[in-house]
Amino acid sequence: MSDGNIKLEAQRIIEDLPENATWEDLMYRIYVRQAIEAGLEDFEVGRTLDTQEVRARFGLPT
Repeated sequence: MSDGNIKLEAQRIIEDLPENATWEDLMYRIYVRQAIEAGLEDFEVGRTLDTQEVRARFGLPT
């Protein structure tokens, strides 16, 4: 999400909340959106690991 669209996206997130939403509901949705954006950016610049690398790092069977 580009910086210019943050306000519009925040408004959309707020409008999509149910009427009985809490502050926690809003913060959670903003957090999830930010985490997704960060993950997409990581993917675009190649900051990812394949499954085999993750398994090896954590000592999991392949």
